[in-house]
Amino acid sequence: MNKIDQGLLDTWNLYGNYVSYAIAAVGLLILVGHLFKLMITKDHKEKYDYINMYEINLLWYSALLIIIALAVYANTLVAESGMMWFFVRLFVSTMFAIIAGVIVQNILKFYYPFYIEKRLKLLRFSPRISPEGRQMKLLSEEEEDVYLDEGMQAEEDAFSVDYDVWIDEETGYTKIEKYNGRLHALKCNECNYQTLRVNKEEIIQSATAESDGELVKYFTCGYCGHKEKKSFTIARLKAPTEAGS
Repeated sequence: MNKIDQGLLDTWNLYGNYVSYAIAAVGLLILVGHLFKLMITKDHKEKYDYINMYEINLLWYSALLIIIALAVYANTLVAESGMMWFFVRLFVSTMFAIIAGVIVQNILKFYYPFYIEKRLKLLRFSPRISPEGRQMKLLSEEEEDVYLDEGMQAEEDAFSVDYDVWIDEETGYTKIEKYNGRLHALKCNECNYQTLRVNKEEIIQSATAESDGELVKYFTCGYCGHKEKKSFTIARLKAPTEAGS
């Protein structure tokens, strides 16, 4: 029985090495592919959207596969041992892998967003270049309304979407970029993690041509559960004569 057990262990040690290398290779390929995508993406808005949508998930998948590969590899380092010790070290390495996974997951969920937010702001507000090679100007909230249709302005008033308008002042060439107004988490005042997100919006008073409206956003922290609400003013509607002029 011991010889059969030892044969099984030898087989595990041999093929376990190959399996760990394969898993680690996939994890590294995900990481390298992500870095290559960032390197070849030159458009700021395209890079912004890619980082915002995929970076944390891709880093998590890569880290998880590498952790699993290390756990498998650690179980192939002992050439001779009984079946009992095999299961003991398999259990121990699995526990270490789970602990490492939890640590990495928490870092990506609660700390890494601060770093991502800085990069996204830099990408969003870096000067755009027109097709003629000139640096474009980012218009203010008041200036950009001329270039937004009524639907776009309504989206901004409801804080669901935010538009940036860039213009080449010499040629008049414009570029409009769309950003999700509620996409990013804010810093929670209770736990200081950037995990405060909007989970509900309510219009308390609709805007009219005579008065501003009021919108209330309800926030919940994904880490500590802290809840708060903030009130925002919705700009009054333009009168027909103003819109026509």
